[in-house]
Amino acid sequence: QVQLVESGGGLVQAGGSLRLSCAASGNIFSINRMGWYRQAPGKQRELVATITSGGITNYADSVRGRFTISRGNAKNTVYLLMNSLKPEDTAGYYCNYFDRGSNDWGQGTQVTVSS
Repeated sequence: QVQLVESGGGLVQAGGSLRLSCAASGNIFSINRMGWYRQAPGKQRELVATITSGGITNYADSVRGRFTISRGNAKNTVYLLMNSLKPEDTAGYYCNYFDRGSNDWGQGTQVTVSS
């Protein structure tokens, strides 16, 4: 099992920026994928962005060009830089760790974008 601790959420005005961080610990496999998902009230959880241990990234169409996902040097940390934020980006953001034996989630961090 892998434990995930997120930070960096908050309240920001439309057009602003935030950076989310997620640190993983525990039984981390060298080949893995980490990423961010979000869930707004009354909606299903949806993909925001993922990055593999090899650096391959994937973005939802709604955030491509505005958000950037990256890994820290230690490879057990993932960041999400969110620029040009919109009110529709308001949601709980959840860090995810996935490998052949694990699919773990963080507790979530709230991002609220005011218009």
